[in-house]
Amino acid sequence: MADDSTKGFRAGRTALVVRIPEAEPVVRGWRERFDPSARDGVPAHVTVLFPFLDESRVDASVHAALTDVLGGHPSFDLRFGKCGRLSDVLYLVPEPGTPLRRLTESVAERWPEAPPYGGRFTEIIPHLTVAQGQEEAVLAEIEADLAGGLPFTSRVSSVGLIVHDGTRWRERASFALGTGH
Repeated sequence: MADDSTKGFRAGRTALVVRIPEAEPVVRGWRERFDPSARDGVPAHVTVLFPFLDESRVDASVHAALTDVLGGHPSFDLRFGKCGRLSDVLYLVPEPGTPLRRLTESVAERWPEAPPYGGRFTEIIPHLTVAQGQEEAVLAEIEADLAGGLPFTSRVSSVGLIVHDGTRWRERASFALGTGH
């Protein structure tokens, strides 16, 4: 979730994320070393939409719309059983990815001014980042270590709105998904 134009995060930046607490024992140590978002307070997660609207635009009407948009999607289970790579990023692959893509597409459709990853990528690839910006040998070492903690599953029943305050990311709200399967 780094802002490439500043090589960091700025105050007022927001994101919508799905927390994956079951991943913490497997990925915490690696993320703290090799994922800038972890050092800034973001827990293990799969991003639904980053960047979202600037914090100054997130008012009661946006909260109501997020409640409607996200509540229209049923809760679901994810399985994390393997690693994947995007350039110099090592991540855990959430399966199935379709429910996550649908969440992203629904939010981006409602707020077209906030395309996924600022419009830099055309394909939505759900992922739980473990490390980025490292040499191949380091990523291979991390991937080998992660294998011992896989697979695990996680129930997704909400999406969190997180905001960077200039120092750390903090959760501001949580939006429940529907109760269907």
